[in-house]
Amino acid sequence: MDKIIQGIRHFQDEVFPKNRALFQNLASSQSPETLVIACSDSRISLDLITQTSPGDLFVCRNAGNLVPPHGKSNAVSASIEYALNALPIRDIVICGHSDCGAMKGLLHPKALRRMPQVKGWLTHAEGALAAFERQSGAAGAPDAVARLAKYNVRLQLEHLRTFPSVFSRVQEGTLRLHGWFYQIDQGEVSQCQGDGSWIPLRHPVPYEAPLVLSASSAEALSA
Repeated sequence: MDKIIQGIRHFQDEVFPKNRALFQNLASSQSPETLVIACSDSRISLDLITQTSPGDLFVCRNAGNLVPPHGKSNAVSASIEYALNALPIRDIVICGHSDCGAMKGLLHPKALRRMPQVKGWLTHAEGALAAFERQSGAAGAPDAVARLAKYNVRLQLEHLRTFPSVFSRVQEGTLRLHGWFYQIDQGEVSQCQGDGSWIPLRHPVPYEAPLVLSASSAEALSA
């Protein structure tokens, strides 16, 4: 906590004075064009990764970067509803990452025996686990967590499309959906493409909508 308090003092004494005009402009309104749904993991610093400033991103974070399907009242659905009705959102990003604790919990459910709330929350990612297992995924494989995390991003994009406001705006071309995967040890961000492949975002690439899935999440993902 001492480190955090020192950081606040540095912000107040050094950072804020140099950016006073920005914060005064933000004091009464916000107009972010991008909603990011990311994991709560402490290692995921979205402002640092994207090099954005205060006011640029509207962020919703939770364990496993999950989006429960429309109709379930929760903080994620409330954030999506607010973002699309009160803010000029034009893009929604779901960002998964390497070494994700939520994905580890899915792969090794016995580790969650003392965390019933976490276990219940992760039911919104079970389709990704089913797809991983149908692709002969082994829980102990070196790339298991990363592979499952990427399946999970695709599944949560499908859940996003169950929101009428999201689906309708995507269809009319006023909203774009993006699936990202952040590799912590390399600083690499990859984007899901229309064919389900992943490409680095190091260089500008034409926008390509992530794969639209159908049927059950598990079967569509593993097709």
